[in-house]
Amino acid sequence: MKVAEAVGRSLYAAGVGQVFGVVGSGNFHLTNAMVAAGSRFVAARHEGGAATMADAYARMSGTVAALSVHQGPGLTNAMTGIAEATKSRTPLLVLAAEVTEPRSNFYVDQEALARSVGAVSARVTSAEDAVTEALDAVRRAVCERRTVLLNLPLGVQALDVPDALAGESALAVVPPERAPVEPEFADVEALARVLEKSRRPVFVAGRGARSPGARDALVALAERHGALLATSAVARGLFHGDPWSLDVSGGFASPLAAELIQEADLIVGWGCALNMWTMRHGRLIGPDSTVVQVDDDTSALGAHREVHLGVTGDVELTARRALETHVANRQPQQGEQAQQGHRAQQRQQARQGFRTADIGAAIAARVRWRDVPYEDTSTRERIDPRTLSVALDDILPAERVIGVDSGNFMGYPSMYLSVPDENGLCFTQAFQSIGLGLATAIGAALARPDRLPVAALGDGGAMMGAAEFDTVRRLGLPMVVVVYNDDAYGAEVHHFGPDGHPLETVEFPPTDIAAVARGYGFEAVTVHTRADLKAVEDWLAGPRSAPLLVDAKVVADRGAWWLEEAFRGH
Repeated sequence: MKVAEAVGRSLYAAGVGQVFGVVGSGNFHLTNAMVAAGSRFVAARHEGGAATMADAYARMSGTVAALSVHQGPGLTNAMTGIAEATKSRTPLLVLAAEVTEPRSNFYVDQEALARSVGAVSARVTSAEDAVTEALDAVRRAVCERRTVLLNLPLGVQALDVPDALAGESALAVVPPERAPVEPEFADVEALARVLEKSRRPVFVAGRGARSPGARDALVALAERHGALLATSAVARGLFHGDPWSLDVSGGFASPLAAELIQEADLIVGWGCALNMWTMRHGRLIGPDSTVVQVDDDTSALGAHREVHLGVTGDVELTARRALETHVANRQPQQGEQAQQGHRAQQRQQARQGFRTADIGAAIAARVRWRDVPYEDTSTRERIDPRTLSVALDDILPAERVIGVDSGNFMGYPSMYLSVPDENGLCFTQAFQSIGLGLATAIGAALARPDRLPVAALGDGGAMMGAAEFDTVRRLGLPMVVVVYNDDAYGAEVHHFGPDGHPLETVEFPPTDIAAVARGYGFEAVTVHTRADLKAVEDWLAGPRSAPLLVDAKVVADRGAWWLEEAFRGH
């Protein structure tokens, strides 16, 4: 058995059941070995798309996924998607063929490429150690939540694995997920004391809280202390349906959500970086607010801003331990029942916190962006992106999974389209790269086949990723692709235009993206007004035998509210 086959078998046995990629000569045998063993392979039209599909699949499935690429250009083509996955701490395994001879035209320093974007680099070095080294790479991806590049030199791939070791590929044992980190008792006690003192607490949950168990624990703890609930953009939907949810904190926060977060005397980030996006460069933190951060990675604590208390621990475990500590602290001591009863009553009243009738009514009426009044600037030729997004929110089924590209438009689908839970929005925005949205939606769709996949793109990102329209059609995905088409790179237009800079480099002649999509086998509709969306309703009511693209000609008279935040963060 050759090394390529042994490694392919061992990766499948270790739980790598989904592979994306573009196959060339260097990764042909490895990819086929994984498929023969049982892995599902999805062929993308470009390695960059394959990388983002794998990233999105891993995020939405909760499992490690693999990306398989050719040596040299196969890897360089994939680097933007790999950088996004790395910055998002996605457990992803990149399998790259490698040439080691510097005179080869395929030679690049692949290890240096991985380091340059923060990925972990590993290599298969011999026939004797190939399986062990491959399994170590999977283990690091899963247990350290890292993107790992496993280089597979062509010469090593072609070697024969000793017969005595060939059977090891069937004995692969890799933990299915990272083991939860138990918080220190003293840290939990300190957190419980801070919560007891708080009168206006807000919980902000991030990627590290994206699980039903963590959600339930946070909801219970928030109820005990009268806390309001919010999320970072990547965890949007975690508290969907909770009457005390503020939806997203940060640049996408509605005016009411931002106002209430600024009034908090305690902000607790649960598996959340509390970075410039989530806290609007700190402007959402009141001058007298106490800031606490809970994360299972100690290096994340205080990485973006100073915190008053940092707790290393799994979000669910820490929240449950805080609940238990609170209950223990509430037991009256002998001889102090009357005094403690009076204090308990006072504390119970204080624990109403932010959860007053007036605030509850305000949240119900005004926390969603679609409930914030606006002046509709639609014309007979172009539709206001807010009007478009609200209409689509009403038309599309509630059970949906949304992938969003980057750009001036991105907040409209991210905030106006509701999602059913934390697995409803796949937000690949850590690198802020345009062109990842369609591939994001493909990966998310494969991870959640029970939901309608929706890709929300700008015209720039749609054209960048158009090759993957073929992948959507080929896979038979019943996807709705919505293009917010302003015939420009809108972020740059609205950032530089007010200062009188020439904009010819970022504005384009009108493009019939609907016609482009039809060429790939899509059904397509061009939308100028709300009435044109009747075609979307008809598609939803039909067999959905072909994907649908909506080329929405949107008004371009204003920059989005999050633009200022985005450019300040460069």
